[in-house]
Amino acid sequence: MRPAVARTWLLAEALALGTASAVHAGRLIPGFAHAQARTAEAVIALVLVGAAVASWLRPAWTRWFAIRAQGFALLGTLVGLFTIAIGIGPQTVPDVAYHLVLLAALAAGLVVAVRCRAG
Repeated sequence: MRPAVARTWLLAEALALGTASAVHAGRLIPGFAHAQARTAEAVIALVLVGAAVASWLRPAWTRWFAIRAQGFALLGTLVGLFTIAIGIGPQTVPDVAYHLVLLAALAAGLVVAVRCRAG
């Protein structure tokens, strides 16, 4: 795959996490505020954006950046699911559904990244 595909995937995931962070900040949907989730999602979104920018600056390294950023995001999402499971994280059905969909998207993104060829 082309570096632009991996970069687009990174930015789409960052948008999803940024939106979730805004929801957990209480800015988009009232009643879903959760400070720790907001912070974690914002950090992961920034890492994904950073990887996308870095891959634009160094296209030959796109695969490297994408694999590591999405690995970080996948780990963070698994931590989020774990906190939900043990009762620390947000306990709403939309939160659980979001994490499961995000997990699938990140796994698919890793496949895209692994198949990415040098720019």
